[in-house]
Amino acid sequence: MTHVQLLTEPVTSSQSLHKPLELYIFIDPLCSSAAEMQATIRKLQVQYEHYFTCRFILSTKLASLNCIEEKTKGCMSGQDVDVKHPVLPSVAVKAAELQGKRAGLRFLTKLQEHLLLKQKNLQSYNTLLKIAEESQLDMQEFRNDFGSKEAAHAFQCDLHITNEMEVDELPTIVFFNECIEDEGLKVSGLYTYDVYEHILSELLNAPLVPSQPPAIEELLTRFHSLSTQEIAAMYDLTEQAAEREMKKRMLQQKVERTQANDVTLWRLKPIHV
Repeated sequence: MTHVQLLTEPVTSSQSLHKPLELYIFIDPLCSSAAEMQATIRKLQVQYEHYFTCRFILSTKLASLNCIEEKTKGCMSGQDVDVKHPVLPSVAVKAAELQGKRAGLRFLTKLQEHLLLKQKNLQSYNTLLKIAEESQLDMQEFRNDFGSKEAAHAFQCDLHITNEMEVDELPTIVFFNECIEDEGLKVSGLYTYDVYEHILSELLNAPLVPSQPPAIEELLTRFHSLSTQEIAAMYDLTEQAAEREMKKRMLQQKVERTQANDVTLWRLKPIHV
């Protein structure tokens, strides 16, 4: 594997006391490969999360954050109708994370959902506000944090980690074990699922014991939406079989679907009181 590299100076991080591995996942949230990596990580989490924790590092390239900070402040003060810039989604994720890790993951998940459907300009400040609302964030807090030095600094920290680990291809995963003195294993690019399984097994020096996937409703509660392809991969079904199973649940009013650009996403149907 030509894109695998050992890192001699891993970044110090808080390792889990119960899970022997930690994964640093470097993505550009607006790159199509980020959605592919998300599908792989989700399946790894469902089967092998008892072995690892993961942290997403945003690595959008940019020259300066100063102008972005000023423009987002301008939006909030009503000086501009909207701002569009490739770095805004990454700053938005960091603003969401200031409301907690789960809030940040909800926002990132919703952002990648819109990326798959290709229905909106995700570089738009106004669009990102709508995504924050869909993610059930505190909107006043989100607006304030979006233009804050804290969000900009958090994103700059991600860029610093990217540079320190010499990550020059996205997506990339860096695997660390619980011994901080040991080298990290950097795997650049996208590979098939079995490659990542093999890496986990090699790092653990033991055969992997997978967990069985829970009921689809539980997965949809956790991940908010899943594509037909993801569901097929999770349950080792053909896409046709996965589609049939989800249509049964749709007829039972348990799920709903959104379809665009040859992508079908499934969600739990909201319960109206």
